[in-house]
Amino acid sequence: MRRIFLACSCLILMACAPQNVALAPPPNLYLEGRNYPSAAVPPVLRNVSPRMFYVTDRAIELSPDGEISYNSSRSNSMALGSAQVRFGAEDWDDLVARTSTDGGRRISRLDVQSATELVRFADVPLPNRREKGALIFEPDALTSYNAGAQAFQEAIRAEIARTGNGRILIFTHGVRNDFDRALSTLANLWHYAGRNSIPVAFTWPAGNSGPLGYFRDREAGDFSVFHAKELLRLLAEIPEVEDIDIVAHSRGTDVMTKALRELVIYHRGRGVPPKIAMKTGTLILAAADLDTGVVRQRLEAERFSEAFEQINIYINPNDGALRAASLLTNAPRLGSATSESLKLEELQKLRKEGLVHFIRVENVKGRGHSYFRSNPAVLSDIVLALRTRAFPGGTLRPLEDGEDGFWQLHPNYPLERLPDLVVEGSDR
Repeated sequence: MRRIFLACSCLILMACAPQNVALAPPPNLYLEGRNYPSAAVPPVLRNVSPRMFYVTDRAIELSPDGEISYNSSRSNSMALGSAQVRFGAEDWDDLVARTSTDGGRRISRLDVQSATELVRFADVPLPNRREKGALIFEPDALTSYNAGAQAFQEAIRAEIARTGNGRILIFTHGVRNDFDRALSTLANLWHYAGRNSIPVAFTWPAGNSGPLGYFRDREAGDFSVFHAKELLRLLAEIPEVEDIDIVAHSRGTDVMTKALRELVIYHRGRGVPPKIAMKTGTLILAAADLDTGVVRQRLEAERFSEAFEQINIYINPNDGALRAASLLTNAPRLGSATSESLKLEELQKLRKEGLVHFIRVENVKGRGHSYFRSNPAVLSDIVLALRTRAFPGGTLRPLEDGEDGFWQLHPNYPLERLPDLVVEGSDR
């Protein structure tokens, strides 16, 4: 019976990724006469085939006709590339109409078109040698790596100049996600958020098959922490970058928080406030596959949240995939937290001192793990958090404050009529 249970749990975890590449339903924010902020979108981005950037340490794959793709194997070298994502609409006006229309025409597909590799870094670890008691990198290897870093930064600087967007939006996926799904999910979030940032997918070697695929993906995530850290470091060093917002889902929350934590420790060691050095803005963790006890010991204890304007953690106590993960690891997961695992006093302290907000999602359909992408209420709050920078509970993010310390996100959120958000603002 135990073997049967474990097999069933693994199957639940294997199925936790989004299973389509269609545009998600419009957020409630854009229904009932509320318009998508198309006038605020830079003219160069008003099209149905925008360019998405990606950074990956997946192994590269070439099709017979020479097109680039990436699989679930690991690569010791990191790559920056771009790919166009085609929205299923006739033109920009048609896309805006479909984005804002309630119950009418929908976007049928999001097609990831041919990828183009822009920069290929040198393999890591770089060769080194011991000299006078210290390990130093071989000069030629270091020069090669730094050349890749410079090319990376120049590519992002050129995109900032082209679009006028100085903000970066990073999306990191969970297990069982392939390369195309990572790009299409980023396209969903970025489009609904108003296209006011440079979209970058950090896609790690997830998607391992078989009943043990979940565990193989977990190990692949650990492998990718160094490259995630390099992505964050290189972006923050670009003078034109204003701030960096991050959305992470499922096991991707572990990859990204480990990288962020190491940077926080590094910058504190330098005597520089992490928030200033890292240029980090809003951190969003959805369905976080994180050990709640580890979060307390390694993130809360080290004042991790000091590096962000705010942290929003979306939870669903009925998340089937996270319940399976909790049973397999014998540890409760953060993304399925309840008032038993997080007490009112702890939540109030986190909110007041750490600017950490736990947001409980209600009436989630199905397994309830990929709601951040498909639930119109959750999408609405993510969009409002990214566009307005507002904290929960004000007029710009009218979440209801629950008696147990969790913010309540009802299915028809936002309940109150919101002001026109073409121009960003904050009611904090």
